[in-house]
Amino acid sequence: MAVAAPALAELREVCQPRAKLASRNGEHWAGRLYMRAVSLRVTRQLVRTSVSPNTLTWLMVVCGVGAGAALLLPGLAGAVLAAVLFQGFLLFDCVDGEVARWKRQFSTAGVYVDRLGAYLADAALMVGAGVRAARGGSELWVSVGLAAALGVVLLKASTDLVDVARARSGLAPADEESTQPRSQGIATARRLASVFKIHRVTNGIEASLVLLAAAVADAAVGGIGPTRAVVAGIAVITWGMVVAHLASILSSSRLR
Repeated sequence: MAVAAPALAELREVCQPRAKLASRNGEHWAGRLYMRAVSLRVTRQLVRTSVSPNTLTWLMVVCGVGAGAALLLPGLAGAVLAAVLFQGFLLFDCVDGEVARWKRQFSTAGVYVDRLGAYLADAALMVGAGVRAARGGSELWVSVGLAAALGVVLLKASTDLVDVARARSGLAPADEESTQPRSQGIATARRLASVFKIHRVTNGIEASLVLLAAAVADAAVGGIGPTRAVVAGIAVITWGMVVAHLASILSSSRLR
C-alpha cells in the first residue's frame, strides 16, 4: 500500500525551520527566493520512498562537479548545462536536509559529504571556466581558473576552520554576534561589500549564471573575450575576498 504524502504545511513546519531560513549564513538567497518552494514539493514525494539523505547529498555532489565538466563543452550549450546543473546542486542541497529532518536520519558522514560537495562543486566550476577560457588561446587561462578555484577553497576553508579551532579549544560554535569585526574600518568595508554583493560571484550558483551571460556575449561577438574577462574578474574578486575574509575573522570574536 502506497504511503500518503504529508501535507505541505506539516512538511514545511518540520523540514524548513524558521531559525535556519532566517539565519544570515544559514540559507542561500536563491533558496529563500524560489528553491525552497520547489524543494518542498520534491521532498514531499521523496519522503514516501526509501531514498536516504546521504544518497541525495551525493547527487548534489554529482550535479556540482558535473557543472564544471559541462563548461568543457564548447559554445552556449555548455554554459547552459552548467547553469542548469548548478540549479540541480542547489535543489539537492535543500532536499537532502529536508528529507533528513522528516525521517530523522542525521549522520556525521552526511554533514561531511555536504561540505565536501560545496568545496568540489565551486572549485570544479572555476577549473572548468579556466579551461573554457583557454580554448583557442593561451593555456595561461587554465592557471587563472585554477587560481580562482584555490581561492574559493580557501574562502570556504577559512570559515570552516573557525569551527575546527573552536571545537579543539573546547568552545561552542560561534554565533552571529561574534562575527562582527571589532575594527571600524573592516566593519565599514564589510557593509559596503554587502551592499554591492560583488562577493557573490565567488559562489558557484551565481558564478554559473555570470558565466552563462558571458557565453551569450561570446556568441554575440563571435569570440571568447567576455568569458575570459569574467574568469579574470572572478579570480581577482576571489583573492580579494580571501584577504578580506581572513582579516574579518581575525578582527572579530570568532576565535576568542
